[in-house]
Order: sequence, then C-alpha cells, then structure tokens
Amino acid sequence: MIGISSKTIYAIAALQELDSIPDDKVLKIKEIAANASIPQNFLEQILLELKKQGLLTSIKGAHGGYKLAKSLKDITLKDVVLILESDIFADNYQTDSQALKFFWDDIKQKVSAVFEIPLSELKNYQLKANQILNYSI
Repeated sequence: MIGISSKTIYAIAALQELDSIPDDKVLKIKEIAANASIPQNFLEQILLELKKQGLLTSIKGAHGGYKLAKSLKDITLKDVVLILESDIFADNYQTDSQALKFFWDDIKQKVSAVFEIPLSELKNYQLKANQILNYSI
C-alpha cells in the first residue's frame, strides 16, 4: 500500500485482535502474533511503541499481556501512522514555488482527512468479510 509500511499494517491488525477481547482480559504477544499472522519479533517493537504513545497498556508476569488503553472509536488510522511512520504528514516540500507549496498543502489536507477514520470501523469490514465467507460456503 502506498505510503503505509508493514509496521503500520501489522499495528492495525494487532489493535483489531486486542479489540476482540473482553476489557478485563489481556493477550500475550505470542497470541497476538499467531492470531494476526505477524512476526513476533517485529510485533514486540510495534506494541512497545504503541504502549509508549498511550494506545496500549500492559500487565507484566505469567498472566500478563497487552490490552487497549482506549476504545478503537477513539483511535484513528492517523494516530497510528503518526506514531509509526517517519514523516508521512511532514511539510518538507523542498521547493521555492508558492504554487507547489499550495498544491502539496492541499494534498496533505485531503490525505490527512482520509486518515481520520476511527479504527472502530474495522468491525464493519469484519462484518462484510463474514458475509462473504458465509455466502460462499
């Protein structure tokens, strides 16, 4: 996907997995990795960054793991992208042309608006996927 790294794609998959558990439960990295088909070593780095930025909480110990710090309706795709991508929304246009600056500002605003989708929308896409699966059986 243009402009989105595997890191962000894996982060969204991990957040979706964590949204599927009850609020009083946690998932271990191993479980998230297996359920979402994410390389475990890579996932550890992603989850630590999401935790550091306040999207996740963790519990240490034998019964520990990760859970969402807030609802997916309060987390946007843009939140995750800004945490994990280097400068996707940067203002570094490297041009002296005012017309090009206006052009890139306009593009940035439009792209930014698209990324404002709350991750709670994943449930709608899951329902759509389930309908397709049920139809084809």
